[in-house]
Amino acid sequence: MSTTTPIASPPNYPVQPFEPPPPGTPYPYTPSSFTRMDNTPDGDFYSQPRFVTHIDDAAIARLRTYYLHNLPRTGRVLDLCSSWISHFPPELENAAVAKNKRNSEQEKVDGEGLEVVGLGMNKAELDANPILHTRILQDLNTHPTLPTSLIPPTSTLDATTCVVSIDYLTRPVEVLKSILDRTCEGGKVHLVISNRCFPTKVVGRWLRVGEMERLEMVAGYLWWAGWRGVEVVDVMEEGGEEQKGWMGRLMGAGGDPLWVVRGTKVEEGGGAVAHAEL
Repeated sequence: MSTTTPIASPPNYPVQPFEPPPPGTPYPYTPSSFTRMDNTPDGDFYSQPRFVTHIDDAAIARLRTYYLHNLPRTGRVLDLCSSWISHFPPELENAAVAKNKRNSEQEKVDGEGLEVVGLGMNKAELDANPILHTRILQDLNTHPTLPTSLIPPTSTLDATTCVVSIDYLTRPVEVLKSILDRTCEGGKVHLVISNRCFPTKVVGRWLRVGEMERLEMVAGYLWWAGWRGVEVVDVMEEGGEEQKGWMGRLMGAGGDPLWVVRGTKVEEGGGAVAHAEL
């Protein structure tokens, strides 16, 4: 008899598909959209470790549930803008830590377990994250392309996560194109959005628009980068929309609001994914 703990049915999250712009539509954002209050080097801002969480406990619990039902149990996952914690559920954390242990013992691990690659800005934070198999220090606003030495352009990623950080990227489409080029066909990217931020470091347009426009903007990033099947998932607590009401959740009832903007790598016309022209 199996002793594996069964996984509960996934929550019925509301999902809103992204409506792509008509063919020939020009890229809608200008350099001013990404101008920030503080344009000093990001390396200075992130030089001191911050061992804190950037969403509340209720939102973290909902995110772990979402990850449990939407991230692979094996393969390679990139945690973009990573830190000391990735908010993976225990089942995925255990799979990643187990693979790291086998690797440290020089056992054969190819094709086994879950390998998590963390790319971030602070070495102390990355070193403190036990699920990371590989750690990459990189400023994506200066170098938006993933390093080929550690993430080769051979479709090696099964999924990518990014928790409340896409709003800090000044070249988001370039970053997301680079991830797409290194993702297996059918692989997904999950960009987690809430309403907290460092206001001096987010891109300017983020502060000038409301929540729904922010979600539309991030969905547009994915589409312009070449991702398809783009959609916005409202990761609310079960019954939250009906029980709390939309405005109630925006005001913090039931925890921080949480959305995931996600896309899938789809081969178009039997060939490589076509990137939109900027």
